[in-house]
Amino acid sequence: MSFSILVIFFAVGVGGVVLCMLRAAKGPTTSDRIVGVDGMITITTALMVLLGLLLKRRIYLDVSLVYAVLAFIGVIVMARYLEKGL
Repeated sequence: MSFSILVIFFAVGVGGVVLCMLRAAKGPTTSDRIVGVDGMITITTALMVLLGLLLKRRIYLDVSLVYAVLAFIGVIVMARYLEKGL
């Protein structure tokens, strides 16, 4: 893949993180804030994979996988807490 295309994808991803951050900050309900944070986590995971492609380092793929699993567990815990089922 071309370096310039990867940089463009990275810039679009950063824009998506900013939009999710706004949703997490301004969300009228707690559920909206959790969805915003989950969106940030998903996009950040994709950005780590892109960074691994840009820098040709495999360690970023491993880190993104661990980050995604831990973030998924965190979102599930927050959802269970909101349901008062924790």
